[in-house]
Amino acid sequence: MAHIEVDDIHVYYGNIRALQGISFKVEKGAIVTLIGANGAGKTTTLNALSGILGLREGSIHIGDTNISDFMPHQLIPKGIVHVPEGRRIFARLSVDDNLAMGAFTRNDKAELSKDREYVLEMFPRLRERLDQTAGTLSGGEQQMLAIGRALMSKPDVLLLDEPSMGLAPVLVEQVFNSIIDINKTGVTCMLVEQNAYMALQIASYGYVLEGGRIALEGVAQELAKNEEIKKAYLG
Repeated sequence: MAHIEVDDIHVYYGNIRALQGISFKVEKGAIVTLIGANGAGKTTTLNALSGILGLREGSIHIGDTNISDFMPHQLIPKGIVHVPEGRRIFARLSVDDNLAMGAFTRNDKAELSKDREYVLEMFPRLRERLDQTAGTLSGGEQQMLAIGRALMSKPDVLLLDEPSMGLAPVLVEQVFNSIIDINKTGVTCMLVEQNAYMALQIASYGYVLEGGRIALEGVAQELAKNEEIKKAYLG
């Protein structure tokens, strides 16, 4: 059974239909990417999966559970965690407090210190800045913190929206390597990314969105070789 199953979902902004009946599946433990031009519906898809946007039609299942009507705060305890576009850290709190906020739904205190150490090993810069106000971090450090905060909730499904946006190339590589490492622990990852080349390098499967519909799908390596994809997204 697919870990994530999206069936014919329609999402609107007011009277504007942003998603026009898209369907897809994500296998457990996979990295799946959504690529497409600005306005294609990529962020809208993640917002629907994380409960930020409601569905007008269709359904979303995580395993056997229909989450179509769940609110964001109901999904986090279910293991579905969203790292939104623009990072959205708590800018006035310290790095350490941001990490603690990521774990606010958890009661397994014995495991928290282990997971915190895992995050700090993955992102050593955060260890150096635990007492620093998060809003004063560089863009790359803020992205590390946003991912680290999400990991503190112990996700089964991680939704990542434009994690490389605005980052220097060396930091882009570090962020993508961290996604690979997270996935190796068994976390299913859905990745929305303008850097289609990098996304297709680490994903196992991909979907191309155009105008709120899925225009193309396939094994990521095959999509990367597709001439239309190369011309439109890979430069």
